[in-house]
Amino acid sequence: MTAYIVNSNAQPNGDHEVHDASSTRGCLPAASNQVSLGNYSSCSDAVAEANRRGYRPANGCYYCANDCHTR
Repeated sequence: MTAYIVNSNAQPNGDHEVHDASSTRGCLPAASNQVSLGNYSSCSDAVAEANRRGYRPANGCYYCANDCHTR
């Protein structure tokens, strides 16, 4: 299981990026903008949870959750 966070600040295109919380790729948002989503076996479950919590549209980070990155 992997811990995921969502960026509470939307990107310029409106997406709220979902990140692997343990990423060392330098892509994590500032700590003040990180919202814990919990532990999931796939990033798609974490993206669905972010959307359910109102962080719409949610999208996987290109660098650390690329399997769920759609745009």
